[in-house]
Amino acid sequence: MLCSVSTSHDLDERFRSALAAWPASTPPNGDPHATVRPDSGLTGTMARELFDAQVTSRHLDLAARRLRADGAGYYTIGSAGHEGNAGVAAALRPTDPALLHYRSGAFYAARAAQLAEGKVDAIRDVLRGVVASAAEPIAGGRHKVFGSTDLNVIPTTSTIASHLPRAVGLAFAVERSRQGLDARGSSGRHAADSGQPVLVPPAWPRDAVVLCSFGDASVNHASAVAAFNTAGWSDFTGLRLPLLFVCEDNGLGISVRSPAGWVGETLRSRPGIRYFHADGCDLADTYAVARSAVSWVRRHRRPAVLHLRTVRLMGHAGADAELAYRTPAEIEHDLTLDPLLRTARLLVDAGQASPMELLSRYDEIGWRVQQTAAQVRDEPKLASAAEVVAPLAPRRPLRVAKTIARAAERAAGAALAERHRVFGGRLPEQTGPQTLAQAVNATLTDLMISHPQAMVFGEDVARKGGVYGVTKGLRDRFGPARVFDTLLDETSILGLGLGAGLGGLLPIPEIQYLAYLHNAEDQLRGEAASMRFFSQGAYRNPMVVRIAGLAYQKGFGGHFHNDHSVAVLRDIPGLVVAVPSRADDAAAMLRTCVAAAEVDGTVSVFLEPIALYHTRDLHTDGDGGWLSPYAAPDRWADTHVPVGRARSHSYGTGDRLTVLTFGNGVRMSLRVAARLAEEGHGCRVVDLRWLAPLPLADIVREAGATGRVLVVDETRRSGGVGEGVLAALVDAGYVGLARRVAAVDTFLPLGPAADHVLVGEDAIERAARALLAA
Repeated sequence: MLCSVSTSHDLDERFRSALAAWPASTPPNGDPHATVRPDSGLTGTMARELFDAQVTSRHLDLAARRLRADGAGYYTIGSAGHEGNAGVAAALRPTDPALLHYRSGAFYAARAAQLAEGKVDAIRDVLRGVVASAAEPIAGGRHKVFGSTDLNVIPTTSTIASHLPRAVGLAFAVERSRQGLDARGSSGRHAADSGQPVLVPPAWPRDAVVLCSFGDASVNHASAVAAFNTAGWSDFTGLRLPLLFVCEDNGLGISVRSPAGWVGETLRSRPGIRYFHADGCDLADTYAVARSAVSWVRRHRRPAVLHLRTVRLMGHAGADAELAYRTPAEIEHDLTLDPLLRTARLLVDAGQASPMELLSRYDEIGWRVQQTAAQVRDEPKLASAAEVVAPLAPRRPLRVAKTIARAAERAAGAALAERHRVFGGRLPEQTGPQTLAQAVNATLTDLMISHPQAMVFGEDVARKGGVYGVTKGLRDRFGPARVFDTLLDETSILGLGLGAGLGGLLPIPEIQYLAYLHNAEDQLRGEAASMRFFSQGAYRNPMVVRIAGLAYQKGFGGHFHNDHSVAVLRDIPGLVVAVPSRADDAAAMLRTCVAAAEVDGTVSVFLEPIALYHTRDLHTDGDGGWLSPYAAPDRWADTHVPVGRARSHSYGTGDRLTVLTFGNGVRMSLRVAARLAEEGHGCRVVDLRWLAPLPLADIVREAGATGRVLVVDETRRSGGVGEGVLAALVDAGYVGLARRVAAVDTFLPLGPAADHVLVGEDAIERAARALLAA
């Protein structure tokens, strides 16, 4: 008889009925040390342990449905039908880092069982996630994730394979640690005796393998394609990546079928990635093939993919009505492949257990799950906004400042000879005033000296030295292991940074143009910025992303190379967005971003105004007013720029008008302010410097000093920075006059036409005079 729907009750009763219907057998007489199937490598003892993990996962799914029905649970995407992944866990070591698919309940339970009894309570962990308990050990009730520092399971909420590029980066970091190319980690701890950073051993063994699992529909997502391509490209170029992808293929992406054979053909055809296939509903086959795949990756340090054919039972999630898109016959077919029933049959046929023994074990584990569910369902939830955001982006400005001071001491002391060597005997503080581009180059050099775990990478940054020469000479100074060109894919660049930071390195990737970020921005939003949030700070991915951006390039541009859209960056919780306009600020702010990454695991975007890279003059040709001397190490502490602090420039009395601006707007506003000051109109120009978090205290103070505020916003009028600045003034109770000039809501055209839609000095001056006349 066909089953019309696979509800939690149906699935439970079906398992019971099946075992009860199996004929009674003689008492089990199988050798527990013998394999349950020839050549599988799976012993009777192991099979029973993995059956327990599979049953645990199944009962957790059933409990999640019951808790949701009672209004006490909030997550019902389960692992039913995917319990074969317990065999993958058994093929790995608990010290192998794993980034898991959301149907990995059996994997998590199996890995927990590999540790000393009681160290990790998989049942309680998962159920606390289901009920959003604040006591849940990894995310603290912020989301239901599989994650544990004890189990080396990296939390990810990915449903669309956005964690795959990170896995590639983590495999890179693991192998880099193995080769000894990273001299120390980025913990921010320092030795008292020498002032040098403490050597932090790799978080994982030298021969560790990175495991990354995902669903079959995800093979079509751009993030997955990027990860596969990067892994294969790396292998083709000789770069070793000990990475095992695991595709759990149940044939469905919610309601959309994967075409028959498509997933296998897609995975099999990936160059540079070895392909393995197993029946994910057959525990013995899964374990045997997974063991071969893991052994191959561990031995060769090369990427592979394990394609597991699974089924999905009970639909996508609790509210999913499968009959809307599947026939009863299709549902029934999958039910006949239930991994629990097939493992039970495997054990019975091998003489390792009787049906009644297995049913008794099923009920025993089910009782434990029910008891635990009753205990955790009413546990306290996160009780305030402060509790929710606590791990998001901690700020410890005093520690950041001290870290910079210590770096200065090393640069002026023990590392002085190294600075002379790297800079070729011409220290940047001795070569005269610098442009913004030169200051960034010199600062990167100093940071690479003081942070041997730092890496600079991206498109064209190595041999060419960047499109604008900002990274020129870095590869020659530090070698191709630390300064290297990547393939042309921003998702992969950011994913590499995410994994490298997670693995103890300090990545400083470059995105060549701001417009190129937008195809990969979820790597910042959904992956980078959320890591601390979903792990309560247990895991972090410190990173400083350098991006050339904003408008006003002459002779070159258009909306791809003159992009000034920063709204997506300012909308990412916890992300620091720095925009230096002058050389001295660029040096100090870049040191701050790196120190914040080291101390707090901060993820920063360092947005460099292209049009100001090589600008030298301010008011008149040859005045050198836009150049700044490079600060010697003994001045780094004094010139430190904390996150969220603005810089004010006064002209004349500075008491008539406050201009709030950033980036290119600073130079234009300073020129206007100088002209107004000559007429007796004292102005102050405030360079925000930080777009996230905005320097709120400085904004309010400087606005109140004059009672007249002009916001000069080179981004677009809708969604631009100016909206946030004006909102901050309103929230603070500002009652003076305010006006805004911003770019037109359009993409930027090529050539002189851009002047019609961008903010110019004439518009700034007209708005300023209107305010002064009011």
